[in-house]
Amino acid sequence: MDTQPPPEPLAGLLSRVALGDRGAFEALYRATCSQLFGVVLRINSDRSQAEEVLQETFVNIWRSAASYQALQGHPLAWLSRIARNRAIDSLRRRATEPDTISRYQGGDDGEEQDLLARSASDAPGPLELLDRASRRHALEHCMGSLSGEQRSCLALAYYQGYSHAELAEHLREPLGTVKSWVRRGLLSLRKCLDRAAGLLGAETA
Repeated sequence: MDTQPPPEPLAGLLSRVALGDRGAFEALYRATCSQLFGVVLRINSDRSQAEEVLQETFVNIWRSAASYQALQGHPLAWLSRIARNRAIDSLRRRATEPDTISRYQGGDDGEEQDLLARSASDAPGPLELLDRASRRHALEHCMGSLSGEQRSCLALAYYQGYSHAELAEHLREPLGTVKSWVRRGLLSLRKCLDRAAGLLGAETA
């Protein structure tokens, strides 16, 4: 028995999403998130990664809803293609990244336990997904506006926990130079993020 939602409601929601209707976006999320999550999981079985891919999928839908045309077929098929493409991209990205943290942990009985399977689900709603993605995009943009030295220093300091002295040793630069890169990088980053926050606030007002 076909359980797909009828095309008219989804097509109407997509039309409203294309106009920036956040209520329609939330309704579209509720109507399709389960199906699209299933599409992603069939390609990328890692649940944590699949949840991130689902977030990326709905951000993509928000941005490209205006490109949907009824001649392209059932709206759910169009949405599923977006989810499938994002899932495939996630596998390609994963193939180039080293595994640093295992999702498995040995139990008292000697058997490995899936930590993700034991954790409670607190998946964010569609509007929170959109806001998170917007902020992450702003951060990536602002980091990209820094000089290479500033970007390297901030990444090592805040993601790897390097001290100023360790940065200077790692980069083989004078301590004063490294401190200056960090200070100026933080100032530039803060200004850029403040501007981005102002733009985001204006869009949601």
